[in-house]
Amino acid sequence: MNLFDVYPINPINIVKGVGSLVYDDKGTEYLDLYGGHAVISIGHTNPHYVKRLEDQLHQIGFYSNSIEIPLQKQLAEKLGKVSGKEDYQLFLCNSGAEANENALKLASFYNGKKKIIAFRKAFHGRTSLAVAATDNPKIVAPVNETDNVIFLPWCNEAALEQAFAENEISSVIIEGIQGVGGIQVATESFLQKIRSLCDEHNAVFIADSVQCGYGRTGKFYSHDFAGVDADIYSMAKGMGNGFPIGAISISPKIKPAYGMLGTTFGGNHLACAAALAVLEEIEQNNLMQNTAEVGGYLIEELKKFEQVKEVRGRGLMIGIELPEELAHVRKELLNKHHIFTGEAKPNVVRLLPALNLTKAHADQFLTAFAAVLKSASVTA
Repeated sequence: MNLFDVYPINPINIVKGVGSLVYDDKGTEYLDLYGGHAVISIGHTNPHYVKRLEDQLHQIGFYSNSIEIPLQKQLAEKLGKVSGKEDYQLFLCNSGAEANENALKLASFYNGKKKIIAFRKAFHGRTSLAVAATDNPKIVAPVNETDNVIFLPWCNEAALEQAFAENEISSVIIEGIQGVGGIQVATESFLQKIRSLCDEHNAVFIADSVQCGYGRTGKFYSHDFAGVDADIYSMAKGMGNGFPIGAISISPKIKPAYGMLGTTFGGNHLACAAALAVLEEIEQNNLMQNTAEVGGYLIEELKKFEQVKEVRGRGLMIGIELPEELAHVRKELLNKHHIFTGEAKPNVVRLLPALNLTKAHADQFLTAFAAVLKSASVTA
């Protein structure tokens, strides 16, 4: 049997990781500034994380949600404290797509409405309703198509007001910073407008924090910069530092009922142990402060390069937009300088490193980036 060929793959076999460094099967060292799509939040093989999982494995790895799992309550308490949303409720699942799927479904349960507002270039996942709210026709199968999703221009308040005036809106789902869409930062005024319109029309404000949450921007949720609370926060990626886990944090105004939501694997013992280890590291080592400081340093230094068209983002969620003729920069960083980065489109380099990235590693990237741009200028 062959693998189903749906991923463009770099011919590199990574076999070991320590902090922000990974190593291939030939012993070559790479600087990881992508973390496998923003998943590695506290570094590869973080000692506290490894011990947490190892200790849990020696006790029990899994049982279903038909029994008490105290680790779930511990995770809810810790997440409430670290995120500043202590009066919210936690539903655990397995991925970001599943988190958004449940958020959209829960919103419709809450107000009995169907229409969803999403935004151009949005990415919310690949499950049925999440992908319907994703602005990429190539990954929306005919069975996923629905007229219940209204796509609006990014941060256009007039269009948002008009959509509310013309439709019975169930929910608005928005990434605080679009990841796949090119590291586009939602304005604070736009997030505040969503909050006020949702209040006025009894709609649900869903803050998709799958990639832009969990401390990545220097605040726990990137939406927090606007000074308003969403009704539901979805999360995954950095939540488990590589162990599959997702969740939604739910406003107290939304009441649960048996059978409303459900999952087999969500909130299992190992997943909770992994998530607790991540939150403990974030809290004990002031990783949100580190993210703000090192990320702020990177952003300011990157703005100094003449070839860079624009630097977007917050904290350690950074997009570097280059001219189209420099779309090869990302590949050169990997092949010549052994640095993993991501892309949002061919000419946007995306940085999503671990939250404990050091300034020394930031400087290593800046030096390599400068060398690649200089080489490109000489070639031109």
